[in-house]
Amino acid sequence: MKKSKLVMVGNGMAGVRTIEELLKIAPDFYDITVFGAEPHPNYNRILLSPVLAGEQTLDEIVLNDWAWYTENGVTLHAGKTVTEVDRIKRIVRATDADGSVIEAPYDRLIMATGSNPFMLPLPGKDLQGVLAYRDIADTQAMIDAATKYKHAVVIGGGLLGLEAANGLMKRGMTVSVVHVAPWLMERQLDDVAGKLLQQSLETRGMKFLIGAQTQELVGNEEGRVKAIRFKDGTELPADLVVMAVGIRPNTALAESMRLHVNKGIVVSDTLQTVTDPRIYAVGECAAHRGIAYGLVAPLFEQGKVLATHLAEFGIGRYTGSLTSTKLKVTGIDLFSAGNFTGGADTEEIVMSDPSGGVYKKLVIQGDKLVGACLYGDTVDGSWYFKLLRDGRSVADIRDKLMFGESNIGDVGHQGQSKASAMGDSDEVCGCNGVTKGAICKAIKDKGLFTLEEVRKQTKASASCGSCTGLVEQILMFTAGGDYSATPKMKAMCGCTEHGHAAVREAIRTPLPDGGKLLTTAQVFAHLNWKTPNGCASCRPAINYYLISTWPKEAKDDPQSRYINERSHANIQKDGTYSVIPRMWGGETTADELRRIADAVDKYKIPTVKVTGGQRIDLLGVKKEDLVNVWKDIGMPSGHAYAKALRTVKTCVGSEWCRMGTQDSTQMGKDLERAMWRMYAPHKVKFAVSGCPRNCAEAGIKDVGVIGVDSGWEMYIAGNGGIKTEVAHFFVKVKTAAEVLEYTGAFCELYRQEGWYLERTVHYVNRVGLDYVKKRILEDHEGRKALWEQLQFALDGEPDPWFDFKEAAVDTRQFEPVSTLS
Repeated sequence: MKKSKLVMVGNGMAGVRTIEELLKIAPDFYDITVFGAEPHPNYNRILLSPVLAGEQTLDEIVLNDWAWYTENGVTLHAGKTVTEVDRIKRIVRATDADGSVIEAPYDRLIMATGSNPFMLPLPGKDLQGVLAYRDIADTQAMIDAATKYKHAVVIGGGLLGLEAANGLMKRGMTVSVVHVAPWLMERQLDDVAGKLLQQSLETRGMKFLIGAQTQELVGNEEGRVKAIRFKDGTELPADLVVMAVGIRPNTALAESMRLHVNKGIVVSDTLQTVTDPRIYAVGECAAHRGIAYGLVAPLFEQGKVLATHLAEFGIGRYTGSLTSTKLKVTGIDLFSAGNFTGGADTEEIVMSDPSGGVYKKLVIQGDKLVGACLYGDTVDGSWYFKLLRDGRSVADIRDKLMFGESNIGDVGHQGQSKASAMGDSDEVCGCNGVTKGAICKAIKDKGLFTLEEVRKQTKASASCGSCTGLVEQILMFTAGGDYSATPKMKAMCGCTEHGHAAVREAIRTPLPDGGKLLTTAQVFAHLNWKTPNGCASCRPAINYYLISTWPKEAKDDPQSRYINERSHANIQKDGTYSVIPRMWGGETTADELRRIADAVDKYKIPTVKVTGGQRIDLLGVKKEDLVNVWKDIGMPSGHAYAKALRTVKTCVGSEWCRMGTQDSTQMGKDLERAMWRMYAPHKVKFAVSGCPRNCAEAGIKDVGVIGVDSGWEMYIAGNGGIKTEVAHFFVKVKTAAEVLEYTGAFCELYRQEGWYLERTVHYVNRVGLDYVKKRILEDHEGRKALWEQLQFALDGEPDPWFDFKEAAVDTRQFEPVSTLS
């Protein structure tokens, strides 16, 4: 079989981990070419700090040496910067040192371009001696500077800044750390822990300027930095300035390729770019569900999913990572996770021993642990994170919670050996997801005796190194927490092991031959369904996923809909049906009312009721009369039976009400006419109120709109059902056209990503309001694209009561059942 060509731009940890995982499961699937901008093989960027401090050498932090590439048939172009990707011809072009161009064709392309350090836009930032701290070249430049110069200033008191300061101090330099925030590592520690950390580092000789704001970098006659000047006019000598103030995804190449970029290269759950399905992104350059991860554990998890997708092993998905921080900063143990800052509706359990260098804070909300911050003693960090992630009630162990896992239940006191207290299924290495059992098995099966051997075989402690002590314990006794693992999804039904999200992604993903899954039968075959024809639970879901993913291409299967949707009317408990015609924004006419009244008399309909959604419900209609009732009424379907847009409730607004500030009735009619044919994962209801008095109850609808003096306030994900949920404030807009666009974009996002029978409130709770805001409010082009996609899907959608053929309505079901005499 001819191999496909896989090209990867980037030779860093996330990208090469993807290749490693791919080689494990499909070693002969691709001819692989890798371009790396640095003239080095793949190395552990996390361990640059020990190299700077003189504790390790560059050779010791190499993860995959030159021979590894050769042995695995991977062509590496090291020191080559990719300058262009031709997506039409599918060719990657890189420039060599002599100006020559190297070309590599691809069938699949991985963007693993990582991130760039952020340089503060200060006067003097281009002076000699002003460095970022990101790669081997930066590290070597700092080592060289330490042999010639005395004074170093590090801007940034986060993890990287403190590690740089520690390394330079160990190299003999006088080091000052400038940090604008009130305490060190403010993203990982609270103020107490941050100040304890500062005190500890000060005793070691590190100096700090907390809250100082840099104005400019001052140079000498030779063009080298000589001082840092602050906004208050004071200066500090500086022969070397290291900026460690954050990173930004490296998306320059992706942008030149016209890939969709929004705080990173935007990817789906299979790490495919949303622009080009042949192109993937992994690592720090990728933005998944609005998040670009900078920690190594999520990036390795992405790599594993991407490898299974490239190997065409099914439908592996990356659904995001719940992360925590366990760090070793210059010999001081730190751990934090969740909402460790607390808040008004939380409680805190605190243990503080400044003299002993130990501080613990646990944050509880209700009866759940929601946050933890540990300083000095982090042995129970993995256990606290497991409690936090699992959402387990801690009410029964609250009095012992602060004292750790060894004091809970039957575990008993385990002394200093954490390893012996762990079960085989407990994870030891958070970065690589290695369990105690896997390490023990490797030690026994392969006769391992050294830490390096364990690292090579299992990768445990080979990344950030924070679990090294634990791995050594396991090795000593041959006797064990992933801080980023995402719980597995529940299967759709008994017919399959796949969850809703996985099935959606499989339908969305093009087949190897370029085709698409367009029928339920194709989905069942492709995903190896246990029950060939599915069941009443999965068939309607898959049918919806198909028609919402591939509008105008996928074939709607009426037999895969529930009985109400097949009959296009709500069946009642006595076997009759209800008919609810659509009334735009709750408004009707005398002519419509006459037709309704005539139909009631003609077909002897027993009950006529005004609904809460401002429509008229005809109850007790015989099934054989449904076609003629709809024909005589002559009004559009209200879709009261469907997982679709039901009603748009309105008040009379400024047209009639003396309190009204906006024309809510017209706005409601416009919304309903624009989206009335919209099928969705579940029923959808809108409401528009003409003023803040909110007579239309917009605060408990899937989309609620309230008129104010300067325009419209929009709310989303409300629910007036069994459990009332108040909608979230979303955005304030000025025009009716904006209301339509934002509403349509939100609904299309829900249509594309919601699981079948999942209301908008549950969808937003699952993905997060911030994610929805990023997709709709911050991504202007993406919002417009979603609105256009919805309009495309709805254009020409048939009315089931007037376009029988187009809507695939089987009219035989309405024929009277003959009786035998």
